[in-house]
Amino acid sequence: MLASIAQSLRADYVSNDAAWEGSPFAWIRTRPSRQKGKIGEQLVAGWCAAKSLNVERSPDSDADRVIEGKRVEIKLSTLWESGIYKFQQLRDQNYEYLICLGISPFDARAWVFKKSEIPFDRLDHQHGGSRGRDTWWIEADPNRPPRWMMRDQRGKLSDVYRILKSR
Repeated sequence: MLASIAQSLRADYVSNDAAWEGSPFAWIRTRPSRQKGKIGEQLVAGWCAAKSLNVERSPDSDADRVIEGKRVEIKLSTLWESGIYKFQQLRDQNYEYLICLGISPFDARAWVFKKSEIPFDRLDHQHGGSRGRDTWWIEADPNRPPRWMMRDQRGKLSDVYRILKSR
């Protein structure tokens, strides 16, 4: 009887993964948040290395990688059921660039910004309370991201390459 009740409750708690069926990225959604962050770092580092960009591990925890001599923070989001990406745990630390990698079932979007271009004053704090003011998140509809994200790019991996290579 308990198993039957559990099965009837399942739909209230388990998302519909039909859109992700057959996706090479589906497994990422099953991983805990901390692992997703590491996977995002590894995906970006591997992609950059494959594009012949120089990639090194950061010497400290304020940045995730050093790419082409630039200190880079990397954030990953899989597409939420509501059709948006949420790049979480963004902090004002010692990095020069932020890369936001958005993974959809059969597509990837990416944006890269100089830290000075991030409008921290217009972003939502991720945690409430007096002690939760040091983390933000960026919410982006992949088809209509915030205007500040589109300054000199369209959310394509080729934009990330062009910007990292040229600056």
